[in-house]
Formats: sequence, structure tokens, C-alpha cells
Amino acid sequence: MKIALVYPYFLDPRLDPQEIAAPPIGIYYVGAVLRAHAHEVQIFNGFERAGQQKAVARELAAWGPRVVGFSVLHANRWGALEIAAEVRKVLPRAAVVFGGIGASMLWHHLLAHFAQVDAVVVGEGEQTFLALVQALERDGRLPSDLPGLALRRGGRPVFNGPAAPIQRLDDLPDPASYFTFQHLVMTRGCPGRCTFCGSPRFWGRRVRFHSPAYIADQIQRLYDRGQRYFFFSDDTFTLSRRRVIALCREILDRGLAITWQAISKVNTVDAETLAWMRRAGCIQISYGVESGSEDIRTLLCKDIDQDQVRRAFALTVGAGILARAYFIYGSPGESAATIQATLDLMEEIQPLGAIFYILDIFPGTALYEDFKRRTGATDDIWLERREDIPYFETDPALDAAQVLAFGRTLRQTYHRRLPAYARSIRLNDDPASRPLHADFLSRLALTFHRGDYARNEDIQDPEATAEVLYRRALDLAPDARAYLGLGQMLQHRRDTAASIDVLAAGLKHFPGDGAIGLCLAISWMNAGHFRRALDLLIPLEADPRARHFAGICRQALRET
Repeated sequence: MKIALVYPYFLDPRLDPQEIAAPPIGIYYVGAVLRAHAHEVQIFNGFERAGQQKAVARELAAWGPRVVGFSVLHANRWGALEIAAEVRKVLPRAAVVFGGIGASMLWHHLLAHFAQVDAVVVGEGEQTFLALVQALERDGRLPSDLPGLALRRGGRPVFNGPAAPIQRLDDLPDPASYFTFQHLVMTRGCPGRCTFCGSPRFWGRRVRFHSPAYIADQIQRLYDRGQRYFFFSDDTFTLSRRRVIALCREILDRGLAITWQAISKVNTVDAETLAWMRRAGCIQISYGVESGSEDIRTLLCKDIDQDQVRRAFALTVGAGILARAYFIYGSPGESAATIQATLDLMEEIQPLGAIFYILDIFPGTALYEDFKRRTGATDDIWLERREDIPYFETDPALDAAQVLAFGRTLRQTYHRRLPAYARSIRLNDDPASRPLHADFLSRLALTFHRGDYARNEDIQDPEATAEVLYRRALDLAPDARAYLGLGQMLQHRRDTAASIDVLAAGLKHFPGDGAIGLCLAISWMNAGHFRRALDLLIPLEADPRARHFAGICRQALRET
């Protein structure tokens, strides 16, 4: 049977779409289970297709699936509904099935109000979706009594009760056997009880683990197809110190030269685990700090303290891993004083990356249940075309304009301070880690030189910070990125002699590096030494840029 799995677009544009532009890993696990049972599966990423629901539906119809499944994270709920409505027109016989955390929390609402939705998979989806497809194949209709499935019976929404959770995650077929992706996950569930998070209700607070060998095999398959960068999307990647270190050993033993990032909690890291993670290619860890106010963190049930935050950030940066902080503003009791507490904590921990979220209310969270109790609202509020409910809209003690101003203050202050944070990095004094530390510094320098920080108007003179970081990297160890970046900066400043010195040193250490060779050739051209430049360019002429500059050199040499 043909099954299409769709990741729909969101209503609102994202400030930082990187983490949500790719389909969530769950859609690949569902697809892998179906593929392992001989079904045809295609995954359609509609994240960038807002307003194109008719075109997406036509593409689906051209393939002709019998089942169209939608991965709903709540904020893309309307994207799913809009595409599904068009699918109903062009594929009238196809079963339209919603799943994911957003659909699971609003199954009754979706079935009660939207005829284009035939059924909702509630909770963990692999086994329920497979059983649904098998029933369709066998009987030609949706199964009426399947655990984990919500559907209409007698025209009314009903839920058949939860399906049994998968006991051994390693029993699931590896999605990397069938698909290529970058998001990885070693765990399901989180022991936390954060009031703004739907994970406790969706997974329960019990945590299940893949074995390190399973994840290493998955990485190996993706690596063999050319993937080199990965995102671990576990709620708390470092919950099991033993498993994390075992995975890092596997990555190193297999010679998998990858880089990756993860999400963790400040009270679940230690120096040894971070050292293993860095050696195995980890370059960034994101931590939920949320607020500098103990009172607000307590209200959000964020069970961490200031000392744990300080320690985690110091250890992480010391290991040569970029420590990124998630902050939330607009919480109950937010004030100028609590925002100042956040700024004060920020100054202490000096995160090298930060994302600031306004506190939003989503179905399935403790905040949402409290909202319904306080206001008498029902799930029908989601009939509006909205992604979420900002908490401040529900709390008379919070002023909307002030909350938005708090967000601007946090972002602007952070970005204005960031160069000082970058220049103040304290790394572990371990000679064996120097090449990794140089890599860390040059990556950060590149962000100031040509990346997001270079384009941020609140960051003053980002190139000066980049130069400091490039030079500090080279003081630690030869680093190709640092040689190239520093050489380009000097070249741009027309300091030709200095750029030649830096790039020539870089090419001596990395003789096969075409980017350094090309940049050095341009510096030699700027100095009027076309023969030296041409000698560097000839081996690189497979690159169109090198051919272009080689032509200029040949012309100059003919004219002299």
C-alpha cells in the first residue's frame, strides 16, 4: 500500500527555523515500520510550503497514496488542516490520519470540527499506524476498536484508549535503513515536570532508551551516505551518563568524523561526560535556563538552581562546546526585577548562544489545564487560526506592551554583551584538547565573521571579535578554518603581506586545502605575483573560481 507522510507548514514565520525546518524524527520511525512491512512510503516536507496547500495536494495525488498521514506539532495544525482539506478533494478515497503531540492533545477537537480528518493516532505512533494500515489493507476500512486510535463512531469522536508503549526501542527498524535525515533521538520521555512542556503527558515521565549500539549503527548508515552533521532532539540527552559515554566510544571507535549538537539539563552533566562528548564531535549543547528568577523557575516547575546553571555552563565551555541557553519571558510574576535577575544570571554564565521565547500555552501542558480552569475556556479556542496562546494574554497582571519590551531588552542586551562573552572564554588547560579547542574557537569566529552574528545589528564590530578568536585558535593549534578566516579578513583589509603570511602558514600545515590555496593565490595576485598565483591555481582548476582567476593570471603574464 502507498502511504504519504506529511510534515505541514506553520502559520507564523520563525525567527530561528533551523531546529524545526526538518521533519521530526518520529515521522521517519513510522515510515521505517511501514517500509519494513513492505509498504511504499514517501515523506513530504511541507515546512516551506505555506499557502501552497493546493499544489502540495496535487503532488500527493500524482503519487496516489491510500493513506495520508500528517505529523502535527500543534503550531503546524492549520497547515495540516488546510492541506488535508485539499487532499480530500483530489484523493477522496484516501484515509487522512493525524498524529503527533499536537494531534494527540486535541483529538476530540479535530474529529468534532474538521471532516477532512478521518482518524487521529494518539500517543506513540509506530504500532498503531501500522495496525491501521493493515486493517485498511485487509478490510478496506478503518479499525473501530484499535488501541491508540481516535475516530468517529456513530458520528461522534471516540478514543479507543492508549496503546501499550513499545518496551524495547531497539526492536524498531532503523529509519536510516530507509531514509536520510539529520535528527537523532536516543530516548523517549523526560522525568521533568515543566509546566510549559507537553512531554510529561505525551510520553509519561518514564524514560526509555535506545542502546548506544543502535544509535551508532544509525549514525554509521547515515555517515556512509555522506551525512556529517546531526541534531540530537532528546528532551535531556545526558540523562544516562553510562549510555552517553558508550555512544561516544562507539563513534570514536568507528572513526565517524561527525559533528553534532544536543539538548540537555544543567543538573545532568559532568566534566568527564562532556569531555567524551567533545571528543566524539559534539559542538553545541542547549540548556533550558528559562529565567534568572528562582521564583519564576519554581512556578514553571523547572527543578534547577543557580549553582547548577553556573556549573554546567562553565564545564561545557571549558570542554570546548558551545553552551546555548533557552530563556523564557512573560511568565507569571514577570517584572522589571525578574528580567534584571535574568540579565544578571546571563552575565554570570555568559552563554555563547541564546534563544528567547515568550511563554506560550499549548494543549497538553499543565499551563493549559490551569488556563482552562482559570478562564472556563474549552478546546474550541483552537478554532481560531492561531498557533498558541501567549500567557500574558490570560494574566491581567501582565501588560502586553511591557512583556514585548522585556523580550527586546533581553535580546538586545544579550547581543551587545556577546562579543565580551566570546573574548572571555575559559577553556580547560589540557594539551591533548588544544586541537579541539582551536576548532571550537574558529567555529565561533566564523559565526562573527560570516554567520548569524555578523548580520546582527546589535553586535558591535563582529569582525574584531572574529579576529581575536581566529588568532586565539591559532595560538592553540593549527586550524584550517582559522587560517582561512584570518587570511580572508586581512585580504579584505588590503593587508596583503599579512594575509600572505597567514595563508602560506595555513597551506604549509594543510597542503591539500583548496580553499586556503585559492585565497592565497588571490593575495599573491593582489601583490602582483601572477606566476606564484598561477602555480597555486593550476591544481585547483576543477573549481570554476580557480579557472576564472587562472585566466586572469595567464592574461597578466602574457602582457608582461
